[in-house]
Amino acid sequence: MRVCVIGAGVVGVTSAYFLARQGHEVVLVDSQPRPAEVSSYANGGQLSYSYVAPLAGPGVLPSVPGWLLRHDSPLRFRPRLDPHQWRWCLQFALACRASVAKASTAQMLTLSYLSRDVMHSLLEQEDLAFGHLKNGKLIAYRSPDLLEKARALVAYQAAHGADQQVLDAAQAVAREPALAAMGTSLAGAIYTPSEEAGDCRQFTEALFDRLQTMGNVQCAMSNPVSGLQREGRRIVAVNTRDGDIGADAVVLATGIGTRALLGPLGHDVPLYPLKGYSLTVPLAPDDTVAPRISVTDYERRIVYARVGGVLRIAAMVDIGSNNADIDPARISLLKQQVLEAFPQLDLRQAIPWAGLRPATPTGKPLIGRSPAADNLWLNVGQGALGFTLSCGSAALLTAQMGGMELPLDPAPFKP
Repeated sequence: MRVCVIGAGVVGVTSAYFLARQGHEVVLVDSQPRPAEVSSYANGGQLSYSYVAPLAGPGVLPSVPGWLLRHDSPLRFRPRLDPHQWRWCLQFALACRASVAKASTAQMLTLSYLSRDVMHSLLEQEDLAFGHLKNGKLIAYRSPDLLEKARALVAYQAAHGADQQVLDAAQAVAREPALAAMGTSLAGAIYTPSEEAGDCRQFTEALFDRLQTMGNVQCAMSNPVSGLQREGRRIVAVNTRDGDIGADAVVLATGIGTRALLGPLGHDVPLYPLKGYSLTVPLAPDDTVAPRISVTDYERRIVYARVGGVLRIAAMVDIGSNNADIDPARISLLKQQVLEAFPQLDLRQAIPWAGLRPATPTGKPLIGRSPAADNLWLNVGQGALGFTLSCGSAALLTAQMGGMELPLDPAPFKP
């Protein structure tokens, strides 16, 4: 089968790779000259397989008014005269119900554990250099009350296979000495020893380079897609700047750009851009200031991950920002909050970045056949977990497209 995969971020490249591995002829198309140039470029770097609870949860809505009134809030909301924004926000509010969040967490864990297994299998077969570390993850809590609430989530996720430990402040510092800089503000942490880290862009580039050596793959980069041509129930051509591409099947791994391609076909999807920011901080080879274990500052919603010779710091959710322009005020706030936690970090050479995460209200990605056409498939909506879920999402999509045995129930991720 000839498959056209649109989008060369981490989700698109992994989809193209696993489809090609199954013997399909693959054409990978992207508007950028290189892969991972947009949302996959400088994300948080954590491969968070055991901690994938969605943003929509029962504790979120009560916190929103306080967040919106604070200048230092991790969440910023800009209301727009956009019906899609308000529909998405309403669906998000409904997804915050405890029963929905609990079910979503269990479903996401099945996909994340699949992704972990597929990633490990991939790394046994391919030599991919992306600063991969199996160094665990600590979620640091400042509030004793929130730490106790997290204890209940640990118990729930343990029933679904997660291996996590609740640590008091002294135990957390013993595990990661850099946390001593937080002083008495640290109440404790959740430690997950199995979590990993790596550079998403380097992973995507390495897998892309492997794709280019495969005889059944064509990479058509710097080639924007303008539309999909449908006849009856089938997509017969992908319209690009360099001409039409014919295929037996088409995969959209186009992130926020998905709605523009599906809209003319009558299929709207609940994707909305959640803007996030990151800092890439160079580290000296003998650095002892930055944490060596991946750390999430829970109340600040800031993640820290060593990736090669740098520390990647990612944070914030801006709702209502439709471009990836860097807001200097948000970067200044991020630097201030980082230095409050780790005052000895040298941020003078930090490289700022901003990107749009394609998120669904429930946090669950959309993986499967689009109702708009019998040969049109989606792999979108991984939000902030694109790197974590990419291999599992690609494996699930490939199995569905090829009529193979499914690695998990696809129903929760049906478009």
